[in-house]
Amino acid sequence: MCAVNSANAFLNRQALLPMKTGCLVSLTVLLFMTLSVRAGEGQSQIEDYLRQHAVRLDAQFLQGIQTREQWEQRRPALVREYLEMLGLWPLPERTPLEAKVTGAIEREEGFRVENLHFQSRPHLYVTGNLYLPKDAQPGSRLPAVLYVCGHSGRGRDGNKTAFQHHGMWFATHGYVCLVIDSLQLGEIAGVHHGTYRHNRWWWWARGYTPAGVECWNGMRALDYLQSRPEVDPDRLAVTGISGGGAATFWIGAADERVRVAVPVSGMSDLEDYVGAKVVDGHCDCMFLHNAYHWPWTQIAALVAPRPMLFENSGHDPIFPMAGNDRIRARLERVYGLYTNQTERLFDIGVTPGGHEDNPELRLMAYRWIDWHLKGTNAPVTEPVLPPIEGKLLRAFPDELPADALNGRIDDLFVPVANNALPATREEFQRWRDDRLGELTRFVLRPIAQAEPLPAGPTLRADPQSGWLRTEPGMRIAWNYFPADALGSASTPWLVVLGDEEPLDAKPQWVAKLAGGAAVPLVAPRGTGPMRWSDPAPFYIQRALALLGCTVDSGRLTDVRRAVEQMRSAGPNGNGGWVLAGRGSAGVIAAYAALFESCVTGVVLVDPPVSHREGPIFLNILRVLDIPEALGLLAPRRLTLHANQPGAFDRTRQIYKVTGRAVTIEPIP
Repeated sequence: MCAVNSANAFLNRQALLPMKTGCLVSLTVLLFMTLSVRAGEGQSQIEDYLRQHAVRLDAQFLQGIQTREQWEQRRPALVREYLEMLGLWPLPERTPLEAKVTGAIEREEGFRVENLHFQSRPHLYVTGNLYLPKDAQPGSRLPAVLYVCGHSGRGRDGNKTAFQHHGMWFATHGYVCLVIDSLQLGEIAGVHHGTYRHNRWWWWARGYTPAGVECWNGMRALDYLQSRPEVDPDRLAVTGISGGGAATFWIGAADERVRVAVPVSGMSDLEDYVGAKVVDGHCDCMFLHNAYHWPWTQIAALVAPRPMLFENSGHDPIFPMAGNDRIRARLERVYGLYTNQTERLFDIGVTPGGHEDNPELRLMAYRWIDWHLKGTNAPVTEPVLPPIEGKLLRAFPDELPADALNGRIDDLFVPVANNALPATREEFQRWRDDRLGELTRFVLRPIAQAEPLPAGPTLRADPQSGWLRTEPGMRIAWNYFPADALGSASTPWLVVLGDEEPLDAKPQWVAKLAGGAAVPLVAPRGTGPMRWSDPAPFYIQRALALLGCTVDSGRLTDVRRAVEQMRSAGPNGNGGWVLAGRGSAGVIAAYAALFESCVTGVVLVDPPVSHREGPIFLNILRVLDIPEALGLLAPRRLTLHANQPGAFDRTRQIYKVTGRAVTIEPIP
């Protein structure tokens, strides 16, 4: 909340209230000083911030949980949060699988293979191979294993063919084993590397991650296994390496039917992903969007108390042992809530070598699954069996289906909001409260719930530039331009600068539109003197998503903190502020205005028409898009300078319900 005062400057405050946990923590000191910055300071600031934030989140594992009862009471809510972060809540409809076996191979070594496909959702095809003992019959009630594949390109044959030796072992040892292709490298290719390789940062706004598809495909694969008459539906395991190791966690945490899980080289923690920049070695399918700000090991903890063997190699560069050791210690705490003999339910397996599917890892996995699905803990061996030619394992030996949605499932998998606009003032208030509630709950939760800062003393207008600390380890720059004589009675403008706008002079559009009003310019993180250069492959952007943030949500934090430090100005002592910005920066200003009542007007120049273009907030399109977000500002003054006025018709409709109008003018 902003108090009314007569000065046009920032507040010099030495003692400020702490803020709620999340991406925002405590704001300690507002510093006024000469604007000076060392080369690379913006880069070092953001990287230090990321490392410290990762350690803080990881340290919250099992926070407040001491007993099994406390964990089990909290777990259902955590499962829902987890599914929501995967884009799977509410769970999609379990539509008919439309499963088809398209070919079979009999092997003299004592097993057979069926080539098959099913649809996890209508026209989302999953291709796979089902390995069965040669004498498997309906009613055999054999234990079954779902093997989920890592990233091994086999072209048209699908990556399932690279892991056929797993299926062969299980089938020759009394199991049914279904090996399924992943989306990225399957027979019908989709995309895993969407953000940094294809510039699909709108995935985050959409709430989409290919991890959600891999999880859902795995859950539907379990449906298929349970439909097979040879399978015991109560004895199911899941395992896989690398991308398949991650998918093992996704599926095991989401689906209670998984009785045993053996993830291999599939997870590290935030301290490694972010602090050690291990995220650079992984594709998007390895991560969910951490909107609830979880310690990463909490995903794996959802598998407990079902048996889990956590495997890795000792010199795996993208799953370092330091992270493995931390994860092991955390998971032992969870499993320890159920028994003092954690080795019966949870263990680790480490072998020499790097990131590879080596035989020692396979033998440990086979023995663990034998123990917990068959009750035998005898040593196992792995006979070498001749591989099957890849093209013989194709589920689609000839033409691929023309109706397949695999290649564009990213634009269809997670539903976007379908906002019916309010028709009356009463409906508007309920609609606004509901939308703001969803923003607070799931999209901007740490930002929207931040406690307001207390009122403080008025500061003179000099010095006219300085720094503002907005979070621990994060400071931004500002520059203040006092009102001229003709504009001294005008409402002051707070202008949010974009990536390319300088801090040392008012942008041309500001000079035209604000007249002689007082204008503080704010350069949020990553802009102005603290500009950074995101190292390949987009480490900063991807690391922020693992912490439940984005560059733009961080900039919204900065703008809110700047607004809170302002004092309203006007000849009668009760004026307000205008928030303004160009492009995505203007939309960020508009969101800041939603939570600051001292903002009486918002001016946007050339705003994007959809969050697909920016600004990017996690899951925002599951709640609303830019035209609806601007409508939430009603009845405050809103001026849009846009060349596509029709794109904001929904904003006009919302304002009309409140008895106010939106001003739309050409771009200056």
